[in-house]
Amino acid sequence: MKTFQLIVPCHFGMEAVTKREIFDLGYEITKVEDGRITFEGDGEAICRANVFLRTAERVLLQVGRFHAETFDDLFEGIKALPWEEYVPEDGKFWVTKASSIKSKLFSPSDIQSIAKKAMVERMKSHYHLNWFPEDGAPYPVRIFLMKDEVTVALDTSGDSLHKRGYRTLSSKAPITETLAAALIMLTPWKKDRILVDPFCGSGTFPIEAAMMAANIAPGMNRSFTAEQWTNLVDKKTWYETVEEAREMIEPNPSVDIQGFDIDGAVVKAARENAKRAGVDHLIHFQQRAVADLHHPKKYGFIITNPPYGERLEDKEDLPYLYTQIGDAYRALDSWSLYMITSYEDAEKYVGRKADKNRKIYNGMIKTYFYQFMGPKPPKRTQP
Repeated sequence: MKTFQLIVPCHFGMEAVTKREIFDLGYEITKVEDGRITFEGDGEAICRANVFLRTAERVLLQVGRFHAETFDDLFEGIKALPWEEYVPEDGKFWVTKASSIKSKLFSPSDIQSIAKKAMVERMKSHYHLNWFPEDGAPYPVRIFLMKDEVTVALDTSGDSLHKRGYRTLSSKAPITETLAAALIMLTPWKKDRILVDPFCGSGTFPIEAAMMAANIAPGMNRSFTAEQWTNLVDKKTWYETVEEAREMIEPNPSVDIQGFDIDGAVVKAARENAKRAGVDHLIHFQQRAVADLHHPKKYGFIITNPPYGERLEDKEDLPYLYTQIGDAYRALDSWSLYMITSYEDAEKYVGRKADKNRKIYNGMIKTYFYQFMGPKPPKRTQP
């Protein structure tokens, strides 16, 4: 089977987590850049990366890389790529997105139109056609320029991989499923430890944790653009990948995962989302304020995305809210607190300096992932 260079975009700062996931799937990583991991794989790798990766934004098939400082360079560079090896003569092809950082060419719309013209020229000479019907399978193209280096790729995923299919109901400031999964993976949480999210919103943290505990592949209940690329990936490979995912599920792991929110309607929506994800039986959702957070057991985890105060009137409530978070946390013996927020005075009102603090962009919002570490539980003695 032919091998490709597959590019996986991920959240900035989460490259190590995504890299580990790709490595665990058994693939060789060839390049690590800011917000992007490249690895080598065949058609099966396209299927498995889409179905199994929890922290990837999408899976791109690299068509080529070259240097371009002028639109002529761009045109010739794109025209020189072997498009006929990827796009059949009835394929629908277009540049769905172009982005440019620190490059002389910076107009996305110009890059898109010139790239499309160059692709048409290349395919005209190969297929001996002057006009393409474009009524076949879709082949969306993504182009990114970084310091005048152009990367051209086909998007195998279609919708972003954070769209697992379970979250039709969202709270006011949702965290994406891919970022939630990456943040959980940054913590030492394992399924035998308690996990509580006191600001659960649409339930993303508890649901992603429960899916990890039950070993449910994030992409097994959705479709991907490359399923239609029968010239590159056999349909049977997709079926086999989903079957592999089904066989790996552990339906009833022993877990203690809880999600609370002060808003009853939001809790109801979170339950519905968990049901769609197939993990509602693994999570205890309840309407409860953060001040009422308590648990009799030790060594648990709070992993949460509390309100940031995006609106000016909400900002006034933040000191009191974060003081309540700190009070609740101090009352929990030996617990760890992991919190993503854009509120810069979070540590001040929680009442403790974080052991670690990582800057992360959640969409366009600069946030901080504060990590307050509790002690490790004693090692269990082997019977």
